[in-house]
Amino acid sequence: MRLLNFSSIISFLVFFSTFISCTTDDQSVYEPIESISLVIEGEQKVQTNFYDNQGPHDHNFSEKRSSGFTETYESGSKGSYAGGSVDLSPSGSWYFNDALIGTLSNDRKFGSKSARIRNTGYITMSFNMVNGAKTVRVRHAKYGNDGNSTWRLIVSYNNGSSWYYVGSTVTTSSTSLNTVTFNVNENSSARYGIYKTSGGSNRINIDNFEIVTESTGGGGVASRDSNLTFGNPSNADSSSNNYFLSKPDFTLSYNNSKGTSNWVSWHLSSAWTGSTPRCNCFKQDRSLPSNFFRATTSDYRGSGFDRGHLCPSADRNGSATSNENTFYMTNIAPQAPDNNQRSWANFENYLRSLTLEGNEIHIVSGVVGAGGTGRNGFASTIDNGNITVPDSFWKVALILPNGTNDIARVTTSTRVIAINVPNDQGISTNWTQFITTVNSVENLTGYDLLENLPNSIESIIESRLDNGPFN
Repeated sequence: MRLLNFSSIISFLVFFSTFISCTTDDQSVYEPIESISLVIEGEQKVQTNFYDNQGPHDHNFSEKRSSGFTETYESGSKGSYAGGSVDLSPSGSWYFNDALIGTLSNDRKFGSKSARIRNTGYITMSFNMVNGAKTVRVRHAKYGNDGNSTWRLIVSYNNGSSWYYVGSTVTTSSTSLNTVTFNVNENSSARYGIYKTSGGSNRINIDNFEIVTESTGGGGVASRDSNLTFGNPSNADSSSNNYFLSKPDFTLSYNNSKGTSNWVSWHLSSAWTGSTPRCNCFKQDRSLPSNFFRATTSDYRGSGFDRGHLCPSADRNGSATSNENTFYMTNIAPQAPDNNQRSWANFENYLRSLTLEGNEIHIVSGVVGAGGTGRNGFASTIDNGNITVPDSFWKVALILPNGTNDIARVTTSTRVIAINVPNDQGISTNWTQFITTVNSVENLTGYDLLENLPNSIESIIESRLDNGPFN
């Protein structure tokens, strides 16, 4: 541990605004506040990983303190920069100083809220992780058109009386939410926070602050891992035609103008599957904004196209709730029956068979183009133009033996299967007839499907054709 020389406390700093504007930006509300500086005792060196996108995250944490959490700031409200406590769910109470919970259009966020920090403000947990933590993940971006800033992860072992910097300094220079992961591997009781260290009045947004308390996966044991480990293919955000939605069982990008998802991403292992019957309970996804088109099952009636799953029902039959989640209409697209029930279904079955051999699979699936042939012939749209019929359905599957730290385990020999299946009747039942490369899918869609991998590995596995079941 290397001690740094800092002043112990800077008691009171008062900030006044001299610029008045009619904009919806918050620059006109620089209210006077008491900004109490944190006591920094030293610095801890830990591995810090940077991702130019949402990056990996872990599955469905619901408890605080002992089992970890993912804090999205959606449950809290704080409209002032003045120091104060905020109760947040699922994590607990936090202290915000020169920071607030932002809801403006200039706030970078996955949902409707994110933390916003200015000057040398900070947000800190007011509770301890009593069993320590393994990993801390933070999503960060510049607010609006502000300039660059830097910040540090901080940790306290004495209930917030003093703090240590953790890992590397982070520069926030993008208007897209990027991810930093800190492999803290801490076994002692600790609390964490974010401390903005430079950039003056430039503001930063923090969203999806995550603490992982145990390593996911583990020694060949099947586990439920992140549904978006290898990246956010389209940098989905809050825009209407690239709208980010994260659910416990999959993550997706929704396209409001097409009435379907652009892509859906999920993790598959035997930990996700079981014997729960298929519910056939197709339902409208009310988590979409109220001004978005929200498809219902009746919108597909009489169209000649199946309600085709992107994340299959059988990939999520470990519980009734998990299976029901796959029937949200945001996970559905108009699919030719011969595509859905034959080649597409056969590939789904093949991938599930690999999990029975001790493998886990990271999958991204989506649609592209317009116009397909169903039972009633060719159509470009259904439901009076509200829902686009795709030209083809594509899927990319990266296969690893069950284990931990999946990104680091990928090599140039790792198996990746990509298919692109025409959305037509009368096509082959043999999915291997539609094998392509990841590069081809990326060229077709404009997405970056495995962006969290080192380029030296990504370039090789994305250019390789798989050999099918005889691989």
